[in-house]
Amino acid sequence: MTQGRTARMPKAARREQLLDTALAMVRDHGTDGLTLVTLAEAAGVSRPIVYDHFGTRPDLLLALYRRLDERHRLAAEQAVLAAPADAKEIARVMSAAYFACATDMPEFDAISAALKGNPEVLAIQHAMLDSYRDWMATTLLPYSDLTDTALRLRCVAVLGAAETLGAELNRGTTTAGDAIDALADLLVGSIGADRHRTAPR
Repeated sequence: MTQGRTARMPKAARREQLLDTALAMVRDHGTDGLTLVTLAEAAGVSRPIVYDHFGTRPDLLLALYRRLDERHRLAAEQAVLAAPADAKEIARVMSAAYFACATDMPEFDAISAALKGNPEVLAIQHAMLDSYRDWMATTLLPYSDLTDTALRLRCVAVLGAAETLGAELNRGTTTAGDAIDALADLLVGSIGADRHRTAPR
């Protein structure tokens, strides 16, 4: 092992280290300078190690994309679990967690832009959207008078509105607080929620 190289570690731990390093590189310098070679140099490992984990630069970007989505989803789930069992409070926490992705994970937009045109991205995005919709519907079902099927469809509509509000937030035409308020009101109003109903925890 050459001087300056990191010590050997289990493969799963090495992958996490490489992803952490890659995210830091994107955060500091954007995606243009992120390649498998520059990642190997920044992480202090040999190039074959990086190629063994990711194969190509698009594979690395896709891994980063999935990782950020998983972090966002986990943060949203934890926030909802900590919220009062009330429809309005749950909707507000969900809305705040949605927009936190833009403010807390600025790397997400850069990675999304770098992956534009990648044929795998659309399928991944659809799977992520379906999973997020299902989680929203399952969480909100105890507060709603709608059937499960109808509620899932409403959640799709709300997520479309959330994307539009997020675009306005990124353009600077609204504030995070106003976007959260708008999305929370829309969410409660669209799912047929009983604001006075509580759900067992």
